Amino acid sequence: MSENNPFPNEKNSGHIWDDNLRELLNDPPTWWRIGFHASWILVIVYTVLYPSWPMLTTHYKGVMGWTQIGEFNEDMKSIEQVRAKYEDQLPNKSAAAIMADDELSNYVVSSAKVLFGDNCAACHGTGGAGNPTYPVLADDDWLYGGTVNEIITSITMGRKGVMTAHGKSLSTAEIDELANAVAKGEPASSPLFMSKACFACHGMDGKGMAALGSANLTDGINRFDEKDQLASIKYTITHGVNDVSDSATRIAEMPVFGGSKLSETDIKKLAIYVHKLGGGQ
Repeated sequence: MSENNPFPNEKNSGHIWDDNLRELLNDPPTWWRIGFHASWILVIVYTVLYPSWPMLTTHYKGVMGWTQIGEFNEDMKSIEQVRAKYEDQLPNKSAAAIMADDELSNYVVSSAKVLFGDNCAACHGTGGAGNPTYPVLADDDWLYGGTVNEIITSITMGRKGVMTAHGKSLSTAEIDELANAVAKGEPASSPLFMSKACFACHGMDGKGMAALGSANLTDGINRFDEKDQLASIKYTITHGVNDVSDSATRIAEMPVFGGSKLSETDIKKLAIYVHKLGGGQ
């Protein structure tokens, strides 16, 4: 730093480095000063208008009384006003009547996507594509029927079908024979299908009964889809489904969504959405 100021007529601090590098004392630009003063004024205005400083048991709430919850509620009111045109019609209309109204039906499908994601997708997959041991909702294979009213019943009441564990009543050879026939989609090709009364639940043609929720054994669609499908079928025949007498039984239950869990309107929406996934009857 130079001891003598080689720039005596310049507005500087007198600190000079390397003969010409120096610290000037010029005033900040006008735009900078305006911005600086505007910023601290804005801080004061903000802290007066909005919630800001913490206190011992609460906080300063601001003269505007603004809260995030209040803003959220206001936004919800505006959304509900738009939805009201459709929502007000739903409680008094049947699912069939809603589906017959294109505009109303499109609204229901759009709004039910959230309901499906919150309540159904964890088991049945995005878009009803299914998950291991959980039914696909986008095909036309239905245990309890795929009409919109039957889907409403399934959602409302839940489903817990029972298949008897046959491991104690059938020999290993008999289980093998039945499993192979089912794997081929030809259950009735085995005499055991009739003699062991499999038809009582699955029907004379093996195509199942919606009233009992028994599976169609002829379509090659298996709920308990595993890499070794034949072994999976043998396991199901041996240990059954939801058979409390067998500790190794398969567990397959759809929970009840009626009552306090979902409203009748929400269930109606979900049924229409599921029906329109592509597999509804």
